[in-house]
Amino acid sequence: MTTEIIRYAVDGDGIATLTLDYPGKTMNVIDQAFMDSLEACIARMHGDDRVRGGIITSGKDSFVAGADLMGMEANIDAMADMPIEELFASCASLSRLLRKLETLGKPLVAAINGMALGGGYEICLACHHRIAADAPTVMVGLPEAQVGLLPGAGGTQRLPRMIGILAAMPFLMEGKQLQAVKAREAGLVDEVVAPEQVLGAAKAWLLASPTAVQPWDVKGFRIPGGGPLDSRVAPAFVVGNTLLQAKTFHNMPAPLCIQSCIYEGCQLPIDKGLRIESKYMATLSRSPVARGMIRTLFVNKTKAEKGMHRPAGLEPFQCRKLGLIGAGMMGAGIALVAAQRGIQVVLIDRDQAAADKGKQYSEKTLARQVDKGRQSREKADAILARITPGTDYELLRDADMVVEAVFEDRAIKAEVTRKLDAVLPPSCVLASNTSALPISLLAQASDRPDRFIGLHFFSPADKMPLVEVIRGKQTSDATLAQALDFVAQLKKTPIVVNDKRGFFTSRFIGAFVDDAIGMVAEGIAPALIENCARHAGMPVGPLAITDELSIDLSKHAGEAQAKEFPGEYKPGRSVP
Repeated sequence: MTTEIIRYAVDGDGIATLTLDYPGKTMNVIDQAFMDSLEACIARMHGDDRVRGGIITSGKDSFVAGADLMGMEANIDAMADMPIEELFASCASLSRLLRKLETLGKPLVAAINGMALGGGYEICLACHHRIAADAPTVMVGLPEAQVGLLPGAGGTQRLPRMIGILAAMPFLMEGKQLQAVKAREAGLVDEVVAPEQVLGAAKAWLLASPTAVQPWDVKGFRIPGGGPLDSRVAPAFVVGNTLLQAKTFHNMPAPLCIQSCIYEGCQLPIDKGLRIESKYMATLSRSPVARGMIRTLFVNKTKAEKGMHRPAGLEPFQCRKLGLIGAGMMGAGIALVAAQRGIQVVLIDRDQAAADKGKQYSEKTLARQVDKGRQSREKADAILARITPGTDYELLRDADMVVEAVFEDRAIKAEVTRKLDAVLPPSCVLASNTSALPISLLAQASDRPDRFIGLHFFSPADKMPLVEVIRGKQTSDATLAQALDFVAQLKKTPIVVNDKRGFFTSRFIGAFVDDAIGMVAEGIAPALIENCARHAGMPVGPLAITDELSIDLSKHAGEAQAKEFPGEYKPGRSVP
């Protein structure tokens, strides 16, 4: 049994310090090796009469990022076929270990020096006191619901007992996360001190001879604010069921399981509540929804953001100056997100008034953030100073990258491309923001099609995280690599798609909307169509999407694709 993942040391005052520092990983994650190391440390503390208390902290910039979902994804199919007794034992393993930790009979304090999420925060909950560093990197919370799971190491039982059921629900059901000061105000941590004072404050608390018993282990304990059957709390479960039905149509089982854990477990002693939590965790781990969400939202998303499709062996690229052609809503949104990442932006349109209007989008957005306290005035001014509106293409002679975001018309885009070719340096990448026009055909207007690529942002570009990266027939590996590095610089998620009709998103949404309109034409009630789509798990019905886009725009897009792909595209039922 190894303890190298957790360094164990006891000082002259009898304080044991457990330093979490997983070798070879940038962040501490919880896997079987981590749990083996923690169990060994618990045994050492229990058997060492010198130890009067313990501090759990991290040797990395973060505390613990939670479970190793990469490892879990590798075994998740096997878990679906695992005997139920074995599955329950596996799901309860960390929960049992943390229960052993908190009932050790020696006071423990969590010295939180970085991000403590999921199982990482559940370790903190099992301690008797929690001290967080006052630093922007410190974030605490239980985000498991966001990947289709539940906090399975005591989170659904300890947090309601600590701050009350109603106060705990947003953190458990929605995966809400807070920085240190806000976490203290919400009761998630007990103290917030300067980063360099965290260990000292933890030791001072232990030397004050605190109790080594959790409140919920004291006879006569009552949950703050009332238990699940209390008249002040019970209506929240009724309303919660209604809201879950309206929001997810119960396509996502995790929130309902979390609510059940709270309702059932908080009526019982903590040990029985923890068993109920493990039972629901085992149920969820077999859920195809959870498996799909882990693969999509964590594993594959992380791989995409780390450049899984980036050609190997090419130098990293950093955009210092970005040109944007078209200061409409799309161009204005890209300008804002680029400026927020420290990139100098030149925003060009047909006249100065149009270019200035594009910058005004950033001004208004940042002003709202300042008013709400989300941004300082100084930082907002610095972001705005990076955006230069204008009309002269000469401003782009030293640009590292240019994104053309003009109207979806091949002739207009070709004219812009020719103007750009006359001024751009040879190293500059030219990207077209298009939702459907073929990149290989658009590249024909350029003298250097190898430096031409498609980048399909989604509106509003400063909020939507996805970017389609479309490689044309002549797009070089270097251009693809630079485009992916640029998307990563904007902290967005890229998907690399082939230069085929509609790429991925437009092709999918087009079929979705087209069939819905065709069904209306056949006499099917619109409400039935919308509700069926929502029940199937779509966040918005196809007819609502059509209203937002406008039928005319959908018709124009279909006609444009029929023109560009005459042998491949057939107008659907929505195009007369």
